[in-house]
This record gives sequence, C-alpha cells and structure tokens, in this order.
Amino acid sequence: MKLLVLGGTKNLGRHVVEAALADGHEVTLFNRGQTNPELFPSVRRIVGDRAAPEALNDGEWDGVIDMSGFLVRDVSLSASILRDRCGHYTYMSSIAVYASKTTPGMTESAPLLPWPAGAPEDHFTMDLYGPSKVRNESLLTATFGDRTAAVRSGFVVGPYNPDFGNWGWALAHDLPMECAARPDQPIQYVDARDLAAFLLHLTVHRIPGPFNAVGPTRTMAELADAWRTAVPNPHPINWSPPEDRFHLPHNGTNDGTFQLDNTQALRAGLQLRPDEDTARDYTTWLKAGNIPPPPPH
Repeated sequence: MKLLVLGGTKNLGRHVVEAALADGHEVTLFNRGQTNPELFPSVRRIVGDRAAPEALNDGEWDGVIDMSGFLVRDVSLSASILRDRCGHYTYMSSIAVYASKTTPGMTESAPLLPWPAGAPEDHFTMDLYGPSKVRNESLLTATFGDRTAAVRSGFVVGPYNPDFGNWGWALAHDLPMECAARPDQPIQYVDARDLAAFLLHLTVHRIPGPFNAVGPTRTMAELADAWRTAVPNPHPINWSPPEDRFHLPHNGTNDGTFQLDNTQALRAGLQLRPDEDTARDYTTWLKAGNIPPPPPH
C-alpha cells in the first residue's frame, strides 16, 4: 500500500513509519526536514510546510496518516489538496476534544468543545488545542466523508515519547519514582507501539469514525505498582515530589478526561499490551543509553 505520512520523524510518528515499513508498505514522508532528518534514509521524502503544501500536488496515495495537523488552516489546505488523491485519511486527534472534563465513561459521541467566536485558524495557543482538534476532525469529515478516521489519545508512552519519561528514567537508574498526582487519580494512557499499529490498521483497512484510543482506566497508585515490577527491589514511590510532571488537578476537575470508554476502538482493532510490558520495555530502552525526549511545554 502507498502511504503518505504527514510528519513521521518525531515521537509517535517514528513508530508509525517503523510499523508501516515492517509491514511492507511504501511510505512517503512530508515534513519540513528539520526534525531527525537522518531517519529512514530509504524512504521517499517530500520537503515542505503545512502552510504551503503545494509539493503534494503531484502524488497519489492509498492512505494518509496525519501526525502533524494542529492549525486549522494548515489541515484545511492539505485536505483540499489530497481530497481526490488518497483513499483514506487518518487524523491524529486528542482526548482534549471533549467539552466535559468530569464525566466518566464518555464515548466518542459525547459533546465536543465549541470553536471560540473570532478565534484565529492560523495561530496556535494551548487554549485552542482542543477546539482546533475538534474543528480539524469536522473539516476532514466534511472533506472525506467515511474515508476518514480521527484517533483521540492522551498520554502516549514508550521509546521516543516524553510521557511518563520520569518514571522510566527513575527505574532505569535505581531511583524512586515520583508522582505528584493523587494516588486515586484516574489515569489512562496507550503504548506508542500499540497506538501506531492502530493508526496503521485503520488506514490500511479504511475504517472510518472517531476512536478513543486509550487503555483501561487505572488509578495512579495501581499504575505505579505495575511499573515498579519492571525492576527488582524498586524504591517506594515519592508522592510529594518538588516538581509536578503530570499537572493533573487534585480536586477532580479533570478526572473524567481519563475515564473514557474505549469500547469502539477495541472493536475496531486496537490491541493493548499489559502495563508491566510497557514499563519493562521502556526501562530497558533507557538502560540501553537512550534519553527520553523533554516533555512538551
């Protein structure tokens, strides 16, 4: 299958490209050529900017996986160019699309954030992150119909990915794990390799729809205990560290965000490995001398 990956050389995108190549697909990358340009030397590259995607005018692909769609204007431009020249368009969205942050068990049909009146479509700010993902999902559905899928995830964990990097680093270096969140704080994440495989699966099989691509809900204490199995004789967890790397409110005002219903994604083919396997593999990767990327600001 001929696949176009928008992005593809950073964090989760690396896993997507690796999975596609391992399955024998013909991959083309479209990005600015600035992040990890040495990766995938055998893969065809189109260097360009999302703000001016005319370089995509000459190709045709069976599927597109969009890992870099943030600005509404940019996603609209690439969608208009690729509308009649790709079979399926899979968009990397976010669990930040939901209007409620407290309702547990939300499915993909839960109310989404509105677009703020007068907000710019060509400028990114963190308060527009969720609404931008909603607007991008909507315009892609309007453009491609049932030839598009939106994959909503939150924390993404594993090699190349920053989430939970401090836990992996602590385990790899015989240090106490730190967590400033409540021990009973609900949490969901997905292993980067499982998410990449799901993105590829939806694209190859042309499966439409939005999907909550998240793992089962755990408490922070349960998850931390699972991660501690990655090493023998782990240190006790420090629940009062000087730095809060998770930035999760203790008053429950964001608890619903990490209690999403993932039934639809599981039925569509999302496969999830055990937390213990993710922790062991990530810790092993760091012990091999790799350094986790810095968390996003």
